[in-house]
This record gives sequence, structure tokens and C-alpha cells, in this order.
Amino acid sequence: MFWVPLLLLAWAVAGVTCLRLCLAAVRGAALADPGPGTGAQRDLTLYEAAFLSGGPARVADVTLISMARQRRLLLAHTGWATVVDPRGRDEMERSVIGAIGPQGQSPLAPVRAAAAAADAVRGISERLVGAGLAVPDGAGTSVADAVRQVRLAVPAVAGLGAVALLMPVASEMPRLLVALWFVLPLVLTLGCLAIARFEILPYSPWASPAGARLLGALPHGADDDRAYLTTVAVRGLRAVGEPELRAAFAHRESHEAH
Repeated sequence: MFWVPLLLLAWAVAGVTCLRLCLAAVRGAALADPGPGTGAQRDLTLYEAAFLSGGPARVADVTLISMARQRRLLLAHTGWATVVDPRGRDEMERSVIGAIGPQGQSPLAPVRAAAAAADAVRGISERLVGAGLAVPDGAGTSVADAVRQVRLAVPAVAGLGAVALLMPVASEMPRLLVALWFVLPLVLTLGCLAIARFEILPYSPWASPAGARLLGALPHGADDDRAYLTTVAVRGLRAVGEPELRAAFAHRESHEAH
């Protein structure tokens, strides 16, 4: 009967991960109904759209790109940022200029990291959370994380079953019956994944369902500067069209990878 502890472990893995998925789905459903008095009907600013789409790093990137397009900041293809106009027009721009430092020039990677951690970004986060548009920090396991855990539970349960079948089994317990006992937790995890695939909407790690709906309603494209920056805020650096800006951020990403 050495296989029984393995069966209990398989049930524990399947049960815990599926329970986490259910709880995360319930929390997501609660966020999907923001209720009266929230900001579900208001317009998003450019920085708010960037935060809901990609978090603090996206806000920093949009600020850098906006300033570069206005020729108030030079982003060189070598990955360096140089201040052209030291007068920031809002808190985020002043955070970027402050991150570059008094010399007026700095590598792009630390500037972006410092701007993403600035008080201005925390203020954006707090406003969006208060309006029911962003997911609060420490809100628990997200639906995406819970689904990932259930996916990891599938091979774990199958592996435990395989180990149990390779162990000596008492003569009164056919191996087929042992295998069937392990099929049950495997069916549970696969069933949860199937339900999640067809019934649970994908959730952003930053935007609540109400925030995601506002993002989906944003007009974006390349017709004007505002629409262009909105597209970058929603889609990220892959929406940047200028070759020199793409080279500057590509150099930054290559430097961070090392």
C-alpha cells in the first residue's frame, strides 16, 4: 500500500490548485462589478492607460517616448538619454528629468527604472485602485497565476501516478484500479483548466475588468500624436514606429538582459 501516500499527495496538489483557481475567479468576478461611485465611466489619461496596460514600466516608457517626440529629450540609438528641455510639464516628466540627474545625460535603463518607481507612478496606481480600475497590490493570486498553477499540477499528478504504478502493489489491488484512483485527481485538474479556458476571461495583472473595458474602448492609431501615444500605452514598445527610438529601447533591453 505504498501508493496510498502518493495518491493523497496527488489529491492535495489537485485540490489546492483548483481551490485557488476558484477563489481567484470569484475575486475576478467581484472586480468585474465595480458598482456605483467608481471610475468605470470616466476617461483615462495617457499615463493611466499605460499603467493599466503594462504597469509602472509602461508609464515610464510612454513618458520617455512622449518627451522624445516633442524634442525635449534625446534618446540616442546607443541607449543614452539626454535632456534638451529641463522643464517638466507634469510630475512624470519631472521624475524622468530627475532620474537623468544634474548632468543632463544618463543611460536609459536606470532612468526608466527610477521613473517607474517614482512617487508619481504610485499616485497613478492609488487613484486607479481607488476608482476600481486597477488591481490592488497584494490582492492575492490572480486568475492567470492560478491557471498556471493548475497547469503545473497536471504533470505533477500524472507523475505521482506513474511512480505509484512502478511501486510494488499488493496482490488484492489490481494495477488498473490504482491507475483509476489517480485518474480522478487528474480529471479534476483537467476539468478546471477546461472551465477556465472557456468560461473565465483573461485578466491583466494591472487592470481590473472595469479598467480593461475602458482600455478596450480607447481610440488608438497613428492618425495624430495623442492617438499614437495611446497605441504605445496600450501595446507597448512594439507599437513604436520611429527607428531611432526602437534602437534606443532595443539597446536598453539588451543591456538589461546582460
